[in-house]
Amino acid sequence: MTREGRVSAAFNLVKKGITNLCVCGGDGSLTGANIFRNEWSDLLDELVKKGRITDTMAKQHYNLNIVGLVGSIDNDFCGTDMTIGADSALHRIMEIIDAIMTTAQSHQRAFVLEVMGRHCGYLALVSALASGADWVFIPEAPPQEGWEDNMCARLKGSRTSGGSRLNIIIVAEGAIDINGKPISSNYIKDLVQERLGYDTRVTVLGHVQRGGIPSAFDRMLSSILGVEAVVALLEASPETPACVIGLSGNQAVRLPLVECVEMTKLVQTAMNEKRFDEAIKLRGGSFESNWNIYKSLAFHKPPQSKSNFSFAILNVGAPAAGMNSAVRSAVRSGLSHGHKVYGVNDGFLGLADGAVFEMEWHSVAGWTGQGSSLLGTKRTLPNSHLEKIVETITKFEISALLVIGGFEGYQGVLELYEARTHYDELCIPMVVIPATISNNVPGTFFSVGTDTAVNCAMESCDKIKQSASGTKRRVFVVETMGGYCGYLASATGIAVGADAAYIFEDPFNILDLKTNVEHLSEKMKKDVQRGLILRNEKCHENYTTDFIHKLYSSEGKNIFDCRVNVLGHLQQGGAPSPFDRNFGTKLGVKAIEWLSEKLTENYRQGRVFANSPETACVIGLNRKVVSFTPVTELKEITDFEHRMPKVEWWLKLRPMLKMLAKYQTSFNEYVPGEIEHVTQRSISIDSGF
Repeated sequence: MTREGRVSAAFNLVKKGITNLCVCGGDGSLTGANIFRNEWSDLLDELVKKGRITDTMAKQHYNLNIVGLVGSIDNDFCGTDMTIGADSALHRIMEIIDAIMTTAQSHQRAFVLEVMGRHCGYLALVSALASGADWVFIPEAPPQEGWEDNMCARLKGSRTSGGSRLNIIIVAEGAIDINGKPISSNYIKDLVQERLGYDTRVTVLGHVQRGGIPSAFDRMLSSILGVEAVVALLEASPETPACVIGLSGNQAVRLPLVECVEMTKLVQTAMNEKRFDEAIKLRGGSFESNWNIYKSLAFHKPPQSKSNFSFAILNVGAPAAGMNSAVRSAVRSGLSHGHKVYGVNDGFLGLADGAVFEMEWHSVAGWTGQGSSLLGTKRTLPNSHLEKIVETITKFEISALLVIGGFEGYQGVLELYEARTHYDELCIPMVVIPATISNNVPGTFFSVGTDTAVNCAMESCDKIKQSASGTKRRVFVVETMGGYCGYLASATGIAVGADAAYIFEDPFNILDLKTNVEHLSEKMKKDVQRGLILRNEKCHENYTTDFIHKLYSSEGKNIFDCRVNVLGHLQQGGAPSPFDRNFGTKLGVKAIEWLSEKLTENYRQGRVFANSPETACVIGLNRKVVSFTPVTELKEITDFEHRMPKVEWWLKLRPMLKMLAKYQTSFNEYVPGEIEHVTQRSISIDSGF
């Protein structure tokens, strides 16, 4: 912060021969790093004049390269989709909200939860969206005059007409009203108690949000950004401006530090000048989308008129956390559009059997935090039940289908599309929301449920490794799910620092296994006490989990012993992660908006007739854009035998996994991040999470 401090810092770097600096912190740290770099030559001159370093030393260290990594739980730095630490903070918040909701329901209480966010409401907003909170206060959107009346009416309505036994209000610590007056959690509590008579409690989360183990998302994010930071430093020259490594969709990118800092300051300026709508836009497209979706789902406003359309929602394939979040948002969004909404039990089989029922706004209250599938799901494909499915569609006058599920969901919609030549009743808009722990649905980089599964596998591996603390050297062989798709094993491997992760897409032979065992043995002879080997369940026909366990046990004899663990269906269970709740919610809303457009476009002479390829799609996140891809296009890039896309983006992360396991790896195949300029247009894109 002071010139004297920067002189001392420069001396320390020169003394150690350091000319490359990676700074991980918030906008204050990164702004200071930029000042430090700009002053570098002056600082060296001052050190020479004081006799602390020689001219030769100054010339040897004439250039200082700086790269920034943004570490902030507030996710308040413009240019990057996510900052390191924000997802972990959301995990802490959601764990507490889930626990509080059970006691609140039991005692019919209202709870006011105060979360961090003095200047940025990201944590409050996303946790409200992910928990289905009744009301949220954020600094960027102060409530209008009379908000007390509106909030109390909303809370009362949820209990009287919705049958709710609890209320959750989330407030950011920096929340203010339209006049700039702070809104405290205690003020809200007193207001609810006095006006409604509800037993109300306050919980201030405080620094618990900064603690705990990092989430899988944060572990992967920081690993990817850390590698890119080193590559950026190695490629830097004296003319290279200081940059920040950020996340754009699923890619690491290099952002000019000055542009990021200036854009971030514009947000605070807009808030200080009470230009709150502009402040929300400056926070980025994802923040603005989160805010608009929260308002549309939290506050039930009956549509001005009913539409002529009805659609059915069904879950298909194995259960995945986040399915219920997608159903909830789809139901409420559909009702807001004036449509009639049907739920279908047990997937395509239930649709064939007529297991269809109408859903209302409050039918899905409290669904966001529940895992598995509350509608019920089956793997059955529609081809063997087409006649009965058509009968059900005709009977209930279903105008569109929303399928939430895994590879079977995608394959099922493809079968329905191809059956349109025989059944006009199937000429209706259809869309698939990918939801599977395997992340093997074509047309999207991420599927709903995958993040929760990686977190489950990661937490299990953490505990498995911890079980060997204080014992002799030990190696664990852990089997993950995923079918033939190795994403779950690879992502978990990066998150837990695995020594190897065997997957179907990265072929290996006995020589590779021998090399891995020898490499691990050498590490064990030195300072490493524990090893972790991950194996995807279908990575090899002959090299089974039992075979690999026995191989490592035999070859590591007298160096380490070996244990085996099969994680199994543990990876399908648990409460959805904040990422999956938010992602499922947003895809549900966007899917209904798309269906509504297609219904309007294809409504002719009193009926819907949609037979073009563009009316049967998979919604997915591709890079950082949510897009709709026709299933007919995806058919060409699908490996149906192994139930996965022919090309998978995440395979480029595999060399990083090996490098972090201390293997000699080459950066020749590494694709460095692109330079992206930070403008209001660039930050306006909704990243989808």
